[in-house]
Amino acid sequence: MKVRENGRIVNVHALIATGVNNDGHREVLGLDVASQEDGAGWLAFLRGLVARGLTGVSLVTSDAHTGLTAAVASALPGASWQRCRTHYLRNLLTKVPKSAQPGVATLVRTIFDQADAQTVREQFGKVADSLADKLPAAAEHLDAARDELLAFTVFPRELWKQLWSNNPQERLNKEIRRRTDVVGIFPNRAAIIRLVGAVLAEQTDEWAEGHRYIGPELLSRSRMHLLPNDDTATETKEIMATETMTA
Repeated sequence: MKVRENGRIVNVHALIATGVNNDGHREVLGLDVASQEDGAGWLAFLRGLVARGLTGVSLVTSDAHTGLTAAVASALPGASWQRCRTHYLRNLLTKVPKSAQPGVATLVRTIFDQADAQTVREQFGKVADSLADKLPAAAEHLDAARDELLAFTVFPRELWKQLWSNNPQERLNKEIRRRTDVVGIFPNRAAIIRLVGAVLAEQTDEWAEGHRYIGPELLSRSRMHLLPNDDTATETKEIMATETMTA
C-alpha cells in the first residue's frame, strides 16, 4: 500500500494473520504495517502475536515469502509450515515451457487427489520421476519442496482442503484491496490500520456468528494425533493462513 511519510510517497506492507481458535471458528489474530516484507518484518509481527497470547500453534500456511519460514521457526517453536499449493504451482510453472504448463499443472494436482497420506507421498514420487527426464529443472524444484508441500498430510484427511492453501485468506485480501484501492495514498500508517482494521473487525463478527470452520471432533482428532502426550494439546490454536498484501 502507498503512504505519505516525510514528504514522500512510499510503499508499505500490511501483514495479516488469521487462525482457527479452540472452538473451531476462524478469527483475525493480528494486523501490522511493515516497511519491508522480509524476515525482520515477519519476525516482529509473529513475536507480537506471541506477546499478546498466541500459543500452541500447530501449522502455518502461507506463500514462500522471504524470511517467513525462518520467522515461524524462531517465533513459533513446534509449528510446522505448509506451503500454499496454489502459490507453489504458479512458481513451479515458471520452470516449465509454456506449451507444457497445462500438462504439468494437471500432473501436480493428482498429488492432492489421493485418498490417504501414504498414497499422496507415493504419487508425489511418481510425479517427480515422470518430470525428471524431460523437465529436470521442474523435477528438482518439486522435489526440493516435498516436505513443505506435504505438511498437511499429518492431519485428518477431512481437514486437508482447509490446510493445503491459503485461498480463504485470498478472499479476505481481495475485499481489503477493494476497500483500500479507493483511498489510493494513505496520509499515514495509522490510517491504514484504521481502515484495514475496520474490515477485519467486520469479518471477525461474521466468522463468530457463522458456522465453525473446523468441527470440534476434527479439532480433537488433530490435537490427539499431533500432541498425544502433551498437556498443551487442549490449548492448540492453528494458524491456517498467513499472508501479506502489497499495492
